[in-house]
Amino acid sequence: MTVTPAIRRRAVQAARGELPFDLLLTETRVVDMATGEIRHADVGIVDALIASVHPRGARSDARETHALNGAYLSPGLMDTHVHLESSHLPPARYAEIVLAQGTTAVFWDPHELANVLGVPGVRYAIDASRNLPLQVMVAAPSSVPSTPGLEMSGADFAGEEMSTLLAWPEVRGVAEVMDMHGVLHGSDRMLEILQAGLESGKLIEGHARGLSGADLQAYLAAGVTSDHELTSAQDALEKLRAGLTLEIRGSHPYLLPDIVAALKTLPHLSSQITVCTDDVPPDILLEKGGIVALLNLLIEHGLPATDALRFATLNASLRLQRPDLGLIAAGRRADLVVFDSLEKLRARRVYVAGKMIADNGALLAPVADDGAVQAPRNTLQLPPLRDDDFAMRIGAIRHGTARLRHIRGARFTQWGEVDVEIRDGKVQVPDGFSLIWVQHRHGRHAAEPQIALLEGWGELRGAIATSYSHDAHNLVVLGRDARQMALAANQLIASGGGMALAQHGRITAHVAMPIAGMLSDLPAPELARQFRELRERSGDIADWEPPYRVFKAIEGTCLACNAGPHLTDLGLTDGSTRRIVDPVIHCRETPADTQHNKTTGEPDNGRQYR
Repeated sequence: MTVTPAIRRRAVQAARGELPFDLLLTETRVVDMATGEIRHADVGIVDALIASVHPRGARSDARETHALNGAYLSPGLMDTHVHLESSHLPPARYAEIVLAQGTTAVFWDPHELANVLGVPGVRYAIDASRNLPLQVMVAAPSSVPSTPGLEMSGADFAGEEMSTLLAWPEVRGVAEVMDMHGVLHGSDRMLEILQAGLESGKLIEGHARGLSGADLQAYLAAGVTSDHELTSAQDALEKLRAGLTLEIRGSHPYLLPDIVAALKTLPHLSSQITVCTDDVPPDILLEKGGIVALLNLLIEHGLPATDALRFATLNASLRLQRPDLGLIAAGRRADLVVFDSLEKLRARRVYVAGKMIADNGALLAPVADDGAVQAPRNTLQLPPLRDDDFAMRIGAIRHGTARLRHIRGARFTQWGEVDVEIRDGKVQVPDGFSLIWVQHRHGRHAAEPQIALLEGWGELRGAIATSYSHDAHNLVVLGRDARQMALAANQLIASGGGMALAQHGRITAHVAMPIAGMLSDLPAPELARQFRELRERSGDIADWEPPYRVFKAIEGTCLACNAGPHLTDLGLTDGSTRRIVDPVIHCRETPADTQHNKTTGEPDNGRQYR
């Protein structure tokens, strides 16, 4: 909401004792993010503004008083980098969950929506999050697609699109710059995007995965100022020392113990350390939490609670250029969270713009949708598929053998080679292998589906299909059996997108996501239940522990901007060289029935190809 001159004038008068406060919070222990102190104080609020932070008992004149009985009072928590799409919820339903947990502001990169819908996807993100009690700051996606030339999404963004988006007042900066190769090698597209960001004076977010030394310095020199793609404690320290703002993320919790230990060796914890969730699926978001869960992990690993909270409040407000947030001080917006303990953070109460909106982990009223905003649907532009569409073929060869390049591993992949048999025109999937299949779904090209061998997933006992696949979000299916793969894919085409499992000739789990093929109409608890069932049933198909990793791997298995091989709608790609690679090393065609040469008596070796 806008703080009018009249509201601010009233706040000045109330601070001087000339008018009563609208709300007075008493008996609080204020967590002071500027000094690190915990101070006994009362807080007077006028409308949406903090008007006064003063000694306990100094004032009693207020229209309403809430005694907090010694509880800790913190500024509202802030998430400095999130893709709301990973929750598979529209903004209003997402807001209901995180607000009750104490998160009152987020910096949303609607990168996934933009890759499906283009500029209208960003407009939908803005319109659907307008007037929510959650402060939603939107970024202009810079990576549409994330790897030009290796994949095709629903749109292409360059300098013109970026300038258009950055001119919108709701857009607060350039979202994560994933095309590191383009930045480092001076691609015209990335130069245009970065120049548009620099000219706007707004933020430029980074995606500096694996960058170090000269390449990291070059990436910063291009104008990037933050990074959440931390891979180790040493990586975090190098990036902090280089001058990047760190966005420690909760989606990679295994890194947190070492990162905390490294930060504790520093003589001073910089204001350039923030926190973010990046991607949190609906069941995890609902059951464990977003930013508050990350802060609790940092505290468990030995980071003082006051430092963890500062990362999510004052530091975040500095990063996001929001001087009205992040501190309990007069003149700031009254977005506040009440905690009973700093050992385990749990939001007892949440105040937004001076009004209590949540009590004991539950919202006092649902968040209203803007009924005028039309959600984008019907984005899977594909006809029903046949079993035969999932056969792997090598040209017109009917019978023979071949040596093929294939993908080893899940999200962090390596190249492998394997010999295969070709029978009746189809590659016979070797023992221990499965298939990955990708079909463009945005109607921008009519190429045949791409298919490759996949090692490291075992022999999938069924099929897994998704229309939510970073970052082009084409239709992706994994399996060994063509019938199961077609069944899972057709379930998603019929429902407008989502995720599905197929086994034994039937759909065993399905989450429909008809909004852009990635968001659901379901209430959050029901979506979380279905998503949890999908995880649990995935164990019938893939031997992964824990099941959470299955979906991280599925969603990222086509992420062509990462090093190593990945399959996209354009082919088998190499993220290191930025090339599309022919999977066929060599092949040999033979007759259907092995015949012996009548002259020599030796087997007929057939025709060989390379």
